[in-house]
Amino acid sequence: MSSDLKHSILQRVNEDLAEIEFELAGNLRPHLELVSEIARHIMFSGGKRLRPLLMVISARLCGYEGANTCKFSTIFEFLHAATLLHDDVVDGSRFRRGKPVAHVVWDSATAILVGDFLLARSLTLAAETGSPRIIRVIAEITENMSQGEIHQLARKGAVDVTEAEYLEVIRRKTAVLFAGACRSSAILANVSLEKEEALHNYGVNLGFAFQMADDLLDYTADSAALGKHVGADMREGKLTLPVIHALQTAGAEDRRRMLSIFQDKEFSREKFHGLVDLLANHGGIDYTRDQAVEFIRKAKQSLKVFESGPEKELLFDIADYALVRKI
Repeated sequence: MSSDLKHSILQRVNEDLAEIEFELAGNLRPHLELVSEIARHIMFSGGKRLRPLLMVISARLCGYEGANTCKFSTIFEFLHAATLLHDDVVDGSRFRRGKPVAHVVWDSATAILVGDFLLARSLTLAAETGSPRIIRVIAEITENMSQGEIHQLARKGAVDVTEAEYLEVIRRKTAVLFAGACRSSAILANVSLEKEEALHNYGVNLGFAFQMADDLLDYTADSAALGKHVGADMREGKLTLPVIHALQTAGAEDRRRMLSIFQDKEFSREKFHGLVDLLANHGGIDYTRDQAVEFIRKAKQSLKVFESGPEKELLFDIADYALVRKI
């Protein structure tokens, strides 16, 4: 099902994706070749372009007929890439999308500074929209994402992270960027506040579901498909929803077993698979999937103010694919 849905989506967005790629390359514009090399390492290594694509489709849904939609959509890919460079350094990650991360290939200081450059590019492009409201959206996204990362870092290794904390972190780190891409299209199109809020809510709920599905993959995918080592969240000391819920429902002995594996950063493959079994037995996997399904339902419900049509159907399909994707 997931491969069929992916193929169906790609057939409808191939031209948009090609134009987004063109605009990304054309709007990078670094002064130094090293900046270009590192930026391309993170940006042209298999990313889905989901965030700029959401802006392009949402703009079309709103009836926007401006010529620079794909150019302005790159704001969200530059911003996303900047946060990936920064997060990989903070998390001590070694791989992303199956490739060594930038700070391993080069060094941490340079990777961080290139991230700063990409953030600046996103703000420059936001200014080119001529909309103070879009500039404000981008500024608020950067504030939220920074605070989300700081919150997660402050709780690194903690075993008492609550579901409410988890939701707040992924709201700031993931959902606000999805929401900003969708809201900005509505601002460009100058639609009603009702429709603007509808697209914002679609993006927020999609972002929650996307991150939950991503967190599930850390326990259900294989390394080759995932592009990084499975169990990466555990090695980085991140307590995500599958573990949080299982810890809440497990008895004392199984809770002790799960915590011992979580706190052992050198856990073996056998121990990891044992943890996955415990997560499944205590409902962590199913609960996380059920929550993601509910967020997808809310995302689709948010778009009820829009008439049926190909763009709305496409946003529905993207929401469904966020849940069933394998990588």
